[in-house]
Amino acid sequence: MASRGWNLVETMGGGGGFVDFDQDGRLDIYLVSYTLEPQADGTVPRDALYRNNGDGTFTDVTARAGLGGPMRGMGLAVGDYDNDGWPDLYVSGFRGQRLYHNNRNGTFTDVTAAAGLSASGWGTSAAFFDYDGDGDLDLFVCHYLDVDPDVPLPCQMIGDRPFCSIDKLRGSRSALYRNDGGRFTEVGAAAGVALEGGKGLGVVAADLDGDGRIDLFQANDTAPNFLFRNRGDGTFAEAGLASDLAFDASGRTRGAMGVDVDDYDQDGRLDLFVTNFTQQGYSLFRNAGGGSFRDTAREMGLVEPSLPLSGFGARFLDEDGDGWPDLVVANGHPFEPVATVWPGIRYAEPALLFENTGSAFREAAAERAPALARPMAGRGLAVGDIDNDGDLDLLLMGVGEPPRLLRNDGGNRNHWLGVRLEGTRSNRDGVGAVVRVTAGGRERVKVRAGGTSYASASDPRLLFGLGAAPRVQRLEVRWPSGLLSVMTDVRADQYLMIREGDSR
Repeated sequence: MASRGWNLVETMGGGGGFVDFDQDGRLDIYLVSYTLEPQADGTVPRDALYRNNGDGTFTDVTARAGLGGPMRGMGLAVGDYDNDGWPDLYVSGFRGQRLYHNNRNGTFTDVTAAAGLSASGWGTSAAFFDYDGDGDLDLFVCHYLDVDPDVPLPCQMIGDRPFCSIDKLRGSRSALYRNDGGRFTEVGAAAGVALEGGKGLGVVAADLDGDGRIDLFQANDTAPNFLFRNRGDGTFAEAGLASDLAFDASGRTRGAMGVDVDDYDQDGRLDLFVTNFTQQGYSLFRNAGGGSFRDTAREMGLVEPSLPLSGFGARFLDEDGDGWPDLVVANGHPFEPVATVWPGIRYAEPALLFENTGSAFREAAAERAPALARPMAGRGLAVGDIDNDGDLDLLLMGVGEPPRLLRNDGGNRNHWLGVRLEGTRSNRDGVGAVVRVTAGGRERVKVRAGGTSYASASDPRLLFGLGAAPRVQRLEVRWPSGLLSVMTDVRADQYLMIREGDSR
């Protein structure tokens, strides 16, 4: 599939993310290894789990936890698939996948085979979500390309490196695993989500049309994006073209990589952000209602800064706590010697931070996060509050270098509220729940989505910036079951756990 020292799978990199695996209230870190090539000292790379010590340091507990088996991994999804209150781990990869059950004592058990998960295809990003509304988490796995490592690919040699045009390679059908009481059944074809022609790299699971059912958006590389609308009968209808999400404004496909969801314009509807390949610019799909979206990236100031970059992981976050969702994006070109082909384009690229002013996005990394400017071949990106101080910290993962953990010390002076959900009739994680917060006369809405970013898992808690408001007048949770929890006069600057059925 590739010459020695270069591999199409490895150049796509891997992800990782945050998980409180020991339930001590502090976010730990899981990193996915994307290669099996021995290092200079002869060791074979492996996944790693780092326990948060609570003092700004982390301890490698991989071996103690029973993790770290060799695999060409790629993506991480975190979810409590058996509703026992402890987060389990799913790792996707090339011709392999792993499901680790949390034993509730600091260790995990590999239950992949026992859970009925087959090891085929090239899995990338994944999302836990409850598509059939039965109260447990199902699993959607994006599949990228249908390639055989023993069969040469139609690539051209540039120097001593092969350059593969993804648009000339065959895509692979994604998979949907229905959770049948802890054992999973692959139902992608029957459910209508295992379509030909997809080259899936990013996924979001959220109710995008407001009908109470969780939909799927799949970001495809050099192929039309998919929007799978949940019909409520166990099947989905693909509506990417009808919703204006499949192509760009000129009717062309893009090299879509990562994706996130939030209400960037505060109109009460969930919008989508998508990263793309170099010279294409990012996409910002505003939810216009009625099942349609419109790409507003150019008018919102996101296209010009992103044209020379290849975007991968991305997340909305309210970096300054003013109530408007800002954006952070990991960038990096997939082809290492790209500068020999395209002058001005670089393999290692800076990450970008955009401040949402309410009317546009403006670059803000130089003043607020200068560490992001140091170039890297960025891939995965996750956000999480590692020190529980009410602002989101960043975990960036790249190719050929260590991950970067950036603690947010920006001196946010605004108020905030963190929300942790616990389902009872709904899935325990509350995936699919929509939370609305009213503070200072403004309503803000967020969704507990499945998936997001690129091959990465972020903090499961929802963090709302409240600006100068010291209290929340009203907090409303619409659970996947349809139940409504309402709380009034909530104190700001705390993490609040809401159990399904609670109101006060």
